[in-house]
Order: sequence, then C-alpha cells, then structure tokens
Amino acid sequence: MAEWWRGAVIYQIYPRSFMDSNGDGIGDLRGIESRLDYVAGLGVDGIWLSPFFKSPMKDFGYDVEDYCAVDPIFGSLADCDRLIAAAHCRSLKVIIDLVLSHTSDRHPWFQDSRACRAGQHADWYVWAEPRTDGTPPNNWLSVFGGSAWTWNARRGQYYLHNFLDSQPDLNLHQPAVQEAVLGVARFWLERGVDGFRLDVANYYMHDPLLRDNPARPRDAGVADGVPLANPYALQWHRYDKSRPETLGFLRRLRAVMDEFPGTMTVAEVHDDDSIARSAEYVAGEERLHTAYSFALLTERFSAGVIRGSLEAFARQPGNGWPAWAFGNHDVVRAVSRWGGPVPAPALAKLLIALLGCLRGTGFLYQGDELGLPEAEVPFERLQDPFGRAFWPEFKGRDGCRTPIPWDADLPQGGFSRGEPWLPLPAAHLGCAVAGQDRQPDSVLGFTRRFLAWRRGHDALRLGEIVFHAAPEPVLIFERRHQGRAVLAVFNLSPAPVPLPAPPPPSSGAGAWSAVAGLGTIDPVAGRGWTLPGYGVGLATSCCAAQ
Repeated sequence: MAEWWRGAVIYQIYPRSFMDSNGDGIGDLRGIESRLDYVAGLGVDGIWLSPFFKSPMKDFGYDVEDYCAVDPIFGSLADCDRLIAAAHCRSLKVIIDLVLSHTSDRHPWFQDSRACRAGQHADWYVWAEPRTDGTPPNNWLSVFGGSAWTWNARRGQYYLHNFLDSQPDLNLHQPAVQEAVLGVARFWLERGVDGFRLDVANYYMHDPLLRDNPARPRDAGVADGVPLANPYALQWHRYDKSRPETLGFLRRLRAVMDEFPGTMTVAEVHDDDSIARSAEYVAGEERLHTAYSFALLTERFSAGVIRGSLEAFARQPGNGWPAWAFGNHDVVRAVSRWGGPVPAPALAKLLIALLGCLRGTGFLYQGDELGLPEAEVPFERLQDPFGRAFWPEFKGRDGCRTPIPWDADLPQGGFSRGEPWLPLPAAHLGCAVAGQDRQPDSVLGFTRRFLAWRRGHDALRLGEIVFHAAPEPVLIFERRHQGRAVLAVFNLSPAPVPLPAPPPPSSGAGAWSAVAGLGTIDPVAGRGWTLPGYGVGLATSCCAAQ
C-alpha cells in the first residue's frame, strides 16, 4: 500500500534502552533484531528508531558526528542492514531519526567551518559578529539553557546552537548544505529505510536578519515541550525557528522522498502553536507526509484538550494528515504524567485504545504497551544534560529512558548481562514482558488484542472523526469510513461517570453492536449506564451510511 503510513501505528524504539546483545549495558541494533518478533506481535505497522549514528553522545545521538556511520556502541552498518531486512521480513516498516537542524561540533563540516572564514564549509553553520559591546548578536536562547550563541576565538565570531553548545546549527539557507543533507537522506533510502522522523523540523531555518525575539508574558500559558523553569519559555520564538523559508526546503526533501515510492516523513514540531505549524508542514502533496506536535505531550489531559487538538488541526488549511503521540523519549511517561505517582493499569489500557482510535498516525513509545510509569532517577545517576541543567525543578528525560524490563527473574530484568547505562527500577520489574505474557488481562495482553482488532477496521485507520457532546471528563466520537463506523467512549478520570444511552450512528442508519473483550463497559446496553473510572467502550456499526 503506497500510503501505508495513513492510520498506521508506529512503535518508537530508543536503542540504548531496548535490548543489549553484548553485555555492555547499552542497547544495540542486534538487541533490537533479537526482539523483532515481540514488536511484530504487538500488531504495529512499523518501528521508529531513535538515532544510532556515530556520535560523541553528549545528547545521546542527537549530536551527529557522521550521518552515514553507525556508532560502535550500537553496532555497524552491516548490523543496520540486517535489522532493516529482518523487520521487512516481519512486515514492519523502518523509520529512522534524521537530525538535520544541527550536528555535533565534532562533525568534520564544523571542524572545517570554525577553522577559518574562507574554507569550503565556512558558511555551513550560523556565524555572526558580536554586538558593539561584545555580547551575543541577539537575545535568542538555547532550549537547554543560556544563550543560543557561543563565542569561538579561532573565527572571532559567535555560532548559533539551539540546544547544547556542542550542537552547532547548520545553515540550511545555503544550497550546498541542503544538497549535503538531502544526500544523507538518499544514502539511507537506498539502504532500504521506509522513511524519516525529522527531529525538530521547524528549527531548520533562522531569521537572516537575526532580529530579537519578543518577550512572552509569564501568564501566557504553558509553552509546549518546555518546562516553565526554563527561561526559553519567556520568549515568543518568532525569529529563531519556524521561518517561512523552511517550506522551500521541505519541498526539496519531499521530492527526494518521491524518488522512493512508499516512503514517508513525519516531522517533530516544537513551537508556540505547534498544531498550526505541524498542519502547515503537511499541507499539500509537495510538503511532508505527516507531522506531530506537542499538544498531547504535555501535562494537560482532558476530553476538551484532546478534542480541541484534533479539531484545531482539522481547521487548518491544506487537508493534511496528522500524527499523534502521548509519549516519547523527551517527556514524562504518559501514565505518570496523567495518572499520578501510582498510575492505574486501566489508564494505560485506555491510552492504548485512545491513541489507536484517534484520526491520524499514532506513535507508541516503547514500554507504554507495558504501562511503565516514570522512573525516579537520582541526580548522581542522571545522564541527561537537559535535566542536569534544570534540576530539581525539572528532572530531565532519563525517567522515560530507562531499560525495558523483559523478565523479572533474570539479572537486570533480562535487558543486559552488565550494569545498565540507566538504573532499571524495581517497580518496573513488576511490569516485565514475561510476567505480562502470563496474564491475559495485562496491559500488554490488551495492547495485542486491541491492535489486532484495530487492523480489521479501516474506519479507525482512514475514517473521518465525528465528536459527540459529552460532559467532561468523557470523550465520545465516531470514526466512519465507506459505510462502516466505530463508536469510541472514554472516561479520562479515575471516578465513575453516569451517562445516558449513546447516540445512534450519526448517519441515522443502522445500530451499534458492542465490541466484546476490549472495553470495560457495553456502550449500547440499556437506556443509560455508568462509565467506570478510566472506562472504555467500543461499538461498531455495519450499516451506517457513508
């Protein structure tokens, strides 16, 4: 299917923490390959691999030293080729993380660029003169704290870095830089990958005039993806990202993808209005295939937020296809973010079903199929530079990056024969795969059943979405496609909620038939019912008009 990604569920693998094959405490490509039967057994359509490129690992692979080499801690190019082939043998697509906004300061391009102002790569990064008082060129801030500018004595200029000072920003205004990174994309497409997750895609371009960002009032609300303890949240980021010139580069990237039929792109968009920006990046056939925002990756969790996010995307021009995620390697695990210190397994199941019922492409983060809560990583074991910079107000991203527990009866939960790079919490051993395999009603068992059932319903993959009125915290909607419909009912709180009988199919034809074995209530029984805490109800209609 050429557009296999529409309505697909893609499983994100964070390689360092998935499976270690050689006992060094760090997950690797051979470890992932050894667990592909498990991944395929979940019923997902593909995998997204976080970066495995050669890197000094200051930001754990998001600081790339060589785009066309595998870092030795993960394996080799041959291991990567084997993994891609093994995934394809199991009908799993392979998406890899492409980090085009910036590189490591160890990348040969940057080494040459900072050597002098006249070399081959002199303008491949963003260099600028100081102000007359010697301070940085403007007020732009790094996401990881402090100024986004660092002085380089050799060139006698500042260079831009939106993240760590060891992650200098590429100057994608330069055609030669665009050609180079498009060549990287071709390199991996020719090796058989099925697409790219585009890291911080709206950071590709900056304002050439280097204008100051305006101040953002403290009462402006939560900044998507940025803790309020971070001064980055006190600016409107008008000039350091999300520039209109980005669209021209996205068209060039899409043209490369079109050379390889069946491949796709999904952009990560981190912005003041990430829904509008993500919709802009997928509006039309010359732009990206899909994009996800941080709208559902924050602490805000309610029926209104979820419905409002989907409806806000649908209102944007261009008829683009959205993507949604509740968790990833950058945010507190969803069950803890929305369920508190001791989240209920029922919430984990609800989130699996809700993600699978939303209109768009879903991204499921490793461990969410086990209901893993956020891990408490003590400061002395903390690896994340973001967390170390803002501790203790922000504890960083290591709590969602701890190793997957495979078997509670094995040392290190079966993840490694050696000491893991991050501690594996004792609480996670109770969620281990082997234990949940023996419990049909586990979160893992539910995930497998739900995704298997979902495969048989094109309405959930491709259909339109129609929301029905319901009191907070209840979310009720239909998905409809080619004469079939699915009704989905969710209680997003731990408390029971009384509700009237469900609405009939919105076409007025047919009747609902409850789905057995996946919900906690029968949404069509009687004239009214009580939806239990974190309750889920699913029903189908075979007769609804198109």
